[in-house]
Order: sequence, then C-alpha cells, then structure tokens
Amino acid sequence: MTIIYAIANQKGGVGKTTSTINLAAYLADAGMRVLLIDIDPQSNATSALGFNKNTVEASTYDLLLGTAQPQDMLLCHEESEVSLLPANPALAGAEVELVNMMAREYRLKTSLESIAEQFDYILIDCPPSLSLLTINALTAASHGVIIPVQCEYLALEGLTQLQQTIQMVRQHLNRRLRIRGLVMTMYDARTNLSRQVVQEVREHYPGLVFRAIIPRNIRLSEAPSYGQPISVYTPNSAGALGYKVLAAEIIQGDMSKKGSRR
Repeated sequence: MTIIYAIANQKGGVGKTTSTINLAAYLADAGMRVLLIDIDPQSNATSALGFNKNTVEASTYDLLLGTAQPQDMLLCHEESEVSLLPANPALAGAEVELVNMMAREYRLKTSLESIAEQFDYILIDCPPSLSLLTINALTAASHGVIIPVQCEYLALEGLTQLQQTIQMVRQHLNRRLRIRGLVMTMYDARTNLSRQVVQEVREHYPGLVFRAIIPRNIRLSEAPSYGQPISVYTPNSAGALGYKVLAAEIIQGDMSKKGSRR
C-alpha cells in the first residue's frame, strides 16, 4: 500500500519545504519509490529540486482543475531519484476556480488514484495556510500529517488551529487522517531556548514527537540554490544526518505498523 503523508503547518518559516524535500530524498536513498507533490503556489519545492517553476508545462494547478493527468506531468530529480509533480504561481488562482466545482476537496486524492501504486511514499508539500489547497492535501493523506515545528519562541502557536482542521477533515473527508508526528526543526544545541521548546512540545504532544531532531544548519539553506536535496549537496553535514535519521525512524515505524496488521 502506498503511504501518503501531507507535510503541513500554517506557520511559515518552520522548515516545511526543507523537510519535505530532504525526507523524500532520504526515503529514496533507502530504496523507496518516492513522489513529492508541490501544492504550494510559492513553488519552493519545485525550485529547490532545480526545476523552473515559470516554465513547467503542466503543474498541480492543471491537476486540480482536471486539465492534465499526473502521469503526463511527472518530473524526476535524477540525482536523488525523487519524482515530482511540480507547482507554479498559477496555483494561487486554483482556490477561486475550485470553489464551484463538485467534490472540490477530493480533487487531489482522485487525481492520484491512477499513479499511486507506482510509489511506496507520496509526500505533499502544503502551503503555509489552512486553505482549500491544504484541505485537498489532508484529504489525500491516507496515512497522516507530518508537522515541522521550529525550535523557537511561540513554536506551539497555530498548532491548535491545525489540530482543529485535522479533526474537521477526519470527521467529514478522511477518516484515516491523524498526526503521524511532529518534527522539531532548526534546533540550536547552544541555546537553552531550543531545549526548552523541544521539552514543551513533547509535553503537549506525548508520543507524537519524532526522536530525530533537525539542527539549524547553513548547508540546509544552501542546498536549494543548487537544485539539490541535502543528501546530494553535503551528505556528511549535520542537517543531512538529521534527515537521514528521521527517514529511518519513519520507515521503521511504518514497517512495524504494516507487520502488526498482518
């Protein structure tokens, strides 16, 4: 069964796209067939993998409106072997156009049915808002939501609202939706604040915070400008190790759940 996760947090600047790209790369590095879906109008995941968001022939905008099929728009980042359904700025207008469409919350989920079995993992990079685009991602996320949380003051801000949205989607659109885990990002071991934030989040969400912690690392910021995930750009950096450990933790958890259902 294909495992589909939405990577979401309506708070910007928490490392959401960075986490999506690098988690995808390390899942692929572990031998998984991985698809990354960019459903953010800023198209940062598309650009960070080296594709020009302004020149892609078809994007998730066309996918949601039903004017293109996913198999016809797949791109592949050759160095990491991550497949991509790209975004472009036109996606910003999709929400207005989707409003009057039938089953508008299911557009992404329905469009993925024809290609899902080609992949072991599908990761959806959501916009930093609780919009109709995010609702589409949450509806399609059959195995849950991964939430990046920055190790900074007010880290918990907005998480209550996100939880409420997840609960709403679970009740009305996707009964399987749950929080798969929270990823602590931009951790600075030199500061008491980072340690306190991690402790606070773990206290508020017992059992839901991944053991892997992503450090604040300049290499993670540099890699997108070269169109590469950190696994290709600087695989020996602290940031690379953080995401490698996170991918291994997720795979281990997913495999154990599969085994327990047999």
